[in-house]
Amino acid sequence: MDIQQRMTAFALLGATWVMWLLIGLSVVSVAIMLERAYFFAVTRDDIDALRKELLESLRRGDLAAARKRMQSSRSFEASFAMAGLDSAADGAAAANERIGGEEKIARLRMERNLAFLGTVGNNAPFVGLLGTVIGIIRAFHSLDQSQGKVTAGLMMDIGEALVATAIGIMVAIPAVAAFNYGQR
Repeated sequence: MDIQQRMTAFALLGATWVMWLLIGLSVVSVAIMLERAYFFAVTRDDIDALRKELLESLRRGDLAAARKRMQSSRSFEASFAMAGLDSAADGAAAANERIGGEEKIARLRMERNLAFLGTVGNNAPFVGLLGTVIGIIRAFHSLDQSQGKVTAGLMMDIGEALVATAIGIMVAIPAVAAFNYGQR
C-alpha cells in the first residue's frame, strides 16, 4: 500500500475526531479566558485613588501608612510601589532595579497561558481545514462509490467538511481576541 492509499484510508475514517479536538481546544481556551478574566478582575484597583493616597502618605512622611495602603491592594501598580518603598533606603538605583524586577514578575503573571490562546487562535483554522480536506476526500470517495450520483452520503460528507471549517474558525476568533486583549 502506498502513502496515498494509506492517507485515503485514514481520511475515510472521517473528520469527527478533528471536530472533537477543536471542541476540546475550545473548552480549554474558554477555561483560560475565564481564569484570566477573574485574575484581572481581582488584581484591579482604583489606580487614581491609590496614587493619590500614596502621594498624600509620602508628603506627610508616613511611610507606614503608605506601606499599609500598598499592601492592602492586589494591583500590580501597588506591588511596584511597594518594591520602591521597600528599597528606597538603598537609593534610587536600587529602587528602580527592584521595581523593574517586579514589573517582569507582573508581566509573567499577566501573560500566563496567553501563548496557548495564541497558538489555538493561529492554528484552529488549519485544524478545521484538515477536517475539511478529510470531508472532501470522503465526499469524492462517496461520489466514486455511487458512480457519480449525488447521494445522501455524499451530502453528509460535504456537510461534515463545511462544519469542520466553521468550528475551526469559531474556535480561533475568541482565542485570538482573548490573546490580543491579554497582550494589552
